[in-house]
Amino acid sequence: MAEIKVTVSDTQVKCLEYAAYSVQDWCDNAIHNRARIAQEEIIAKLVAHCNANDVAIATGADAQVTQAYTLKLVDTATE
Repeated sequence: MAEIKVTVSDTQVKCLEYAAYSVQDWCDNAIHNRARIAQEEIIAKLVAHCNANDVAIATGADAQVTQAYTLKLVDTATE
């Protein structure tokens, strides 16, 4: 599992503490939710492609995301 580290200034921490009960929980939730949205988009592209081309869809979300990358239906943002 990957670990993502974010550095913020002392002032930014104070501001986040004002806005959220737990800064760590808020950050975790933001990242997990964005990943969930991306996963839904990727799987939707895979399902549409597989249905249009009579391709068997992999079982499970992890396998489906991998299949979408393997079929080159999606790519990383940097690529």
